[in-house]
Amino acid sequence: MKIKNILPLLLFLTSFSFFAQNGKIDEKREKIKAFKVSFLTTELELTSTEAEKFWPIYNAYDDKQFDLKHLKMKTYLRKLNDDNINNLSEKEAVTLLSQIESTDKELYSLREKYMANLKKILSAKKILKLKKSEDDFNRKLLQQYRDKAGKD
Repeated sequence: MKIKNILPLLLFLTSFSFFAQNGKIDEKREKIKAFKVSFLTTELELTSTEAEKFWPIYNAYDDKQFDLKHLKMKTYLRKLNDDNINNLSEKEAVTLLSQIESTDKELYSLREKYMANLKKILSAKKILKLKKSEDDFNRKLLQQYRDKAGKD
C-alpha cells in the first residue's frame, strides 16, 4: 500500500477518533459530512444536472467507503498494537493479513466502480478537481483537529 493511499486512511481514522470523544460519532459524522458537502459544492461548481446525478453516486460511495474503512479496518488496526502483534500466532497473523488485503481489494474495487460512474457524468477536469477538493477538505479537517487539540 502506497503512503499516499495510507495517509487519507490515517487522516480519516484520526479525525474520527477525535470526534468520537463524547460518544456522539453519528452526530459528529453528520456534521463533517454536511461541512464536506458544502465545501465540495462550492469547489466543484456543479451544474444542477451534474449535481442531481453526482450526489447520489458520491454519497453511496462515501458511505460504503466509510463502512469499509471505519468498521473493518479499525477492527484490524486495533489488533495491530505492539502487545497484540507479539501475542498473535503465525496462523492468526496470516488470517489478519488476509483480511486486511481483502478489505484493501474491496476498497480498490469500490473506487474503480465509483470512478467509472463519475466519468459518465463529470468531465475528467471536474473529477480531478474533486480529488483535489477532497484532499483540501481533509487538510482543512486535520488543521481544525490540530487547532482544537492545541486549545485543550
